[in-house]
Amino acid sequence: MMHVGSIWGLSLVLCLGLGWTKAQQSNFTRPVFYCGGDLVADSGFVGSEGFPSFYKPNSKCIWRITVPEGNVVTLSFRIFDLEADSQCRYDYLDVYNGHSNLVQKLGRFCGTFRPGALISTTNTMMLEMGSDGETQGRGFVAYFSGTKPYVDDEQFCGGKITKSQGEIKTPNWPDKKYPPGTSCSWLITVEPDMVIQVKFDKFVLEADTYCRFDYVAFFNGGERDDSRLIGKYCGDQSPQPIITSGNVLLVQFVSDLSVTSDGFLAHYTSVPRGYQPTEAETGTRSIPHNPPVKPAAPERTATIAPPPAPTERPRPVKPTRGRGQGSTGQDRRVPVTRPNGKRPVAQNPLCAKACRRDGTIKTSFCASEFVITGKVSSLAPGPRGTLVINVSLIKAYKAGRLTITQVGETMSVKLVSLCKKCPLLRRGANYIIMGQVDADGRGTLAPGAFTAPYKAPHDKLLMNINNQPC
Repeated sequence: MMHVGSIWGLSLVLCLGLGWTKAQQSNFTRPVFYCGGDLVADSGFVGSEGFPSFYKPNSKCIWRITVPEGNVVTLSFRIFDLEADSQCRYDYLDVYNGHSNLVQKLGRFCGTFRPGALISTTNTMMLEMGSDGETQGRGFVAYFSGTKPYVDDEQFCGGKITKSQGEIKTPNWPDKKYPPGTSCSWLITVEPDMVIQVKFDKFVLEADTYCRFDYVAFFNGGERDDSRLIGKYCGDQSPQPIITSGNVLLVQFVSDLSVTSDGFLAHYTSVPRGYQPTEAETGTRSIPHNPPVKPAAPERTATIAPPPAPTERPRPVKPTRGRGQGSTGQDRRVPVTRPNGKRPVAQNPLCAKACRRDGTIKTSFCASEFVITGKVSSLAPGPRGTLVINVSLIKAYKAGRLTITQVGETMSVKLVSLCKKCPLLRRGANYIIMGQVDADGRGTLAPGAFTAPYKAPHDKLLMNINNQPC
């Protein structure tokens, strides 16, 4: 009761201070939220029907927000509690970049993780909340306001930048901490034949596992879109150098109304297309075009007698579930030297084969435990010669036991490739990915696993296969 009472008290103070629109009214004792409505105001609050009581089952509510012309809509969530599901299939809140569900969707949310601030590109935004007939939560409350969009260069916080190099920094840097309730957007454009690299000098934002509160996000192109998201960062660990796929970069910094920190200072520069940062720049191994010879391997081969090699050959080449990091990995670490004296074969015998995809899209779909489309957000070396891959999910056609987590405003999966360079995946690209699931719920990719660059028309093909019996 104390918790509910404190929510009412907070809501009443906000109501009296900022007023209410058509979708929320006051009965002079507490604010009342309705199912949908038109919110036309400089700022205000929007909430699920009956908040803080549990929202109704089997309902659909639509709120249309309009702020004055010349502004964009910033939406900041205060409280969020919807039925949790890895894909938000039951109860959900969709946020759109305009007054229609035909325009860009800024995100779908559920669970109890409070989403980060959302920013439209026009003076309108739409929220659509749906619930099924079973479990309900207390719903949500969010504050919306009209803020100024991009302006000319030299804006203190954000702006349009067309110089080939420069810096971006949080407000008040370096004199004091960035202020609460801040939203900054930088739109950086360089020459058409160049791409943009960003390096951080200092980086300290409020830490959170999912970067829900304070964060900086980078997008390829001039629009905020999950398929274009390069990365979203918070905490006190400086991100690795960031490189765009084109000549336009959108950077968004958001802070909520609570804890603040020192902020960040980053420098950007334009570099030629195809530029790859060195290992010294990234601090991690990227996928090289010409894999270097491992210096330690020749020393090991000189001390290993020939007999162990035949014992490895009877092992099946197709990994079974649960072996991604099991004891079998230890058995596969015996390196082999080619008789012609060339560089050693990879430690895992599976990786000695030519990197070739097994099967067609239909046969692989049927044989795989998971089938997803998504954007590779990071690649990092794993134990025993594996590669750990984080993928921002576009869509899951078959998930099985695959663990899908909500990271900020996107769904994410973690995959383990048994070979570092096969299948070949690159950070920042969209793929169709099929594979098996280990005992821990992680997706595993054997060298012959089906992967292919993903394009929007592939969705129809995958849906057709998904609807057919294998």
